[in-house]
Amino acid sequence: MRILRSLHALLASLCAACVLVLVAPFASVTSPAQAEEVVLGLSHDRVAITANFDGSEILIFGAVKRETPIPTTAPLEVIVTVSGPKEPVIVRRKDRSMGIWVNTASVSVDSAPSFYAVATSAPFGAVLRDTEDLRHKISIRRAIRSVGSTLQGAQDFSNALMRIREEKGFYSLQENAVTLDEQTLFRTALQMPADLIEGEYETRIFLTRAGRVVSRYETVIQVNKVGLERFLYNLSQDQPPLYGLLALVIAALSGWGAAALFQMLRNS
Repeated sequence: MRILRSLHALLASLCAACVLVLVAPFASVTSPAQAEEVVLGLSHDRVAITANFDGSEILIFGAVKRETPIPTTAPLEVIVTVSGPKEPVIVRRKDRSMGIWVNTASVSVDSAPSFYAVATSAPFGAVLRDTEDLRHKISIRRAIRSVGSTLQGAQDFSNALMRIREEKGFYSLQENAVTLDEQTLFRTALQMPADLIEGEYETRIFLTRAGRVVSRYETVIQVNKVGLERFLYNLSQDQPPLYGLLALVIAALSGWGAAALFQMLRNS
């Protein structure tokens, strides 16, 4: 019995050693590091809205960090997006009835960025596949979310929202606007309109090859009112009666001052 027990223990030890030998090579395998990564820079990461603010241009530049040689299978492309705070929007359609224009239908868009700009290093269809666009929500139409609407032709309302905001400069697609040097250095400049709303503007950079996203980077640009604009905004939000009274006083003083000036000019 002792001999059988010793043989059993020896066989168990040998089996355990074999298992360790077989498992060890596989256990040591780790996922490879990302081949290409974005190192980003911004001309400024904060936009101040003042009395004479008439828009701002954000210079976005960066480089691609690699641990391996540049792949030769497909050229590298870059996509840059800047998205303003998202908010629900009601889009209404007007039709002429009995000589006047009236609202006949409306669709509620659940989430639409107040500002959205896309810049690419090549035509959009050449740098990104539709499946990747669906996954990362990069294009303007993917950035707008409208769910739960049962109205036929609801997509027409989303298209109308995009068209209106493109005409006002809030939405833009700038193809071939990203300069890419030696598949390593990139830069672009995005114009932001004068009537921006406050909040965090999400900035994303995508590296793509053959239409597939191989790396992405995210940062935030802060847009805030400063100075007198900040004081008046806070006053209107925190103390509306005082804000209204101040507006009446300023209007009365302005009217009195204008009348006094005209009287002086008339007498002279």
